[in-house]
Amino acid sequence: MKVILDLCVVPIGVGVSVSGYIAACERVLTEAGLTTRLHAYGTNIEGEWDEVLAAVKRCHEVVHEMDAPRIHTTIRLGTRTDREQTMDEKVASVEKKLGKA
Repeated sequence: MKVILDLCVVPIGVGVSVSGYIAACERVLTEAGLTTRLHAYGTNIEGEWDEVLAAVKRCHEVVHEMDAPRIHTTIRLGTRTDREQTMDEKVASVEKKLGKA
């Protein structure tokens, strides 16, 4: 089953700057071969359910290996059974309605 997931990983107990941890998680997602889009407060990911969730788990493993004692993660996800839809298609649909496409 295809999924589009919005991921926000927040290491806790590592100081104020977390960009190095986020970069490590982004590398995990890239190595997993997933389609991603980094944004200011997280990353959108699309792919097969099991592959996406395995990559999220690996992000946690990697961030813990970087000595983050705690991680707070927020996940929002969506699936469809009527057809496959990409992140780009979802954005284009809204932009069309805004007269941008």
